[in-house]
Amino acid sequence: MKSKCILINKTGGSNVLEYTDVELNELGSNDVLIKHKAIGVNYIDIYHRTGVNPVDLPFIPGLEGSGEVLEVGVDVKEFFVGDRVAYCTAMSGGYSEYRTIDVNLLIKVPSFISFDNIAAILLKGLTAEYLVHRAYRVTHGDIVLVHAAAGGVGTILCQWLKVLGATVIGTVGSDFKSEYAKKHGCDYTINYKTENVVNAVKDITSNTGVAVVYDSVGKDTLNSSIKCLSPFGYLIGYGNASGIPDPIPPMTLAQHGSLFYTRPRLADYCFKREDLLRSADSLFKFYNNNLQVEIGNIFHLKNAKDAHDAISKRITLGSTILLTS
Repeated sequence: MKSKCILINKTGGSNVLEYTDVELNELGSNDVLIKHKAIGVNYIDIYHRTGVNPVDLPFIPGLEGSGEVLEVGVDVKEFFVGDRVAYCTAMSGGYSEYRTIDVNLLIKVPSFISFDNIAAILLKGLTAEYLVHRAYRVTHGDIVLVHAAAGGVGTILCQWLKVLGATVIGTVGSDFKSEYAKKHGCDYTINYKTENVVNAVKDITSNTGVAVVYDSVGKDTLNSSIKCLSPFGYLIGYGNASGIPDPIPPMTLAQHGSLFYTRPRLADYCFKREDLLRSADSLFKFYNNNLQVEIGNIFHLKNAKDAHDAISKRITLGSTILLTS
């Protein structure tokens, strides 16, 4: 069976994204065949495309998708033809019309979430879940700093932080994004293009700093993130939008107040199926009670290049998805 897809034969700019046909893998005994309805686009897809996070060539990018089960392997007991499903921890392959996938990577999608919305929030929402509950357990009264507060993860993360009772400071790149971030959980915003982030954080916190910095930007923000922390604070670097940050000498952490620095991955926090399902259940409850889903950009699968360009230029708001029809 053939499927339309985006194929990458060599790493590079968005022009290496080729819209073509591929032959699907044969359905294994523990696999399901799904027809994608919507596909999530994430910054890690760009890392794979450019080679920052190497993937064996050739490959189909994309870690996240939602759709309907068309066929199940002989050993599959948990899923049935017609089930609404989604995934976000596969090792690429999402930018396709159809795909075969190991059943252990799938979750069932509740009826109250649309295919578009689950593709927009699953990877980002599970990321936010482990960031606020496990990488650092946010408690009521914590003051936190979120870089890229108007982005895909940032929009969800700030809302979750606010529900947990944190005071949320977000960095943004424009006045428009500032207003957007304030509508999605930020108590304060800092325009990093016109303001000194460290000075602004010190002013907001009366010079005490923040308990935790969530940094998805990387190279451009690492040093300022350290300076924004209070003693014993946590720097959580979960992305490299501006490039891979330089190594941090251990004494730097000591000199700025016995700081903690971690570089977590969703793949580790949801490696065990029970952790994946528990995290997804937490996200679904949050979605049902509090979460505003913002899909700022929708492209057809064949126009994946435009989606990558928009994200790379940091001109997007909320989530970006691809549709197969």
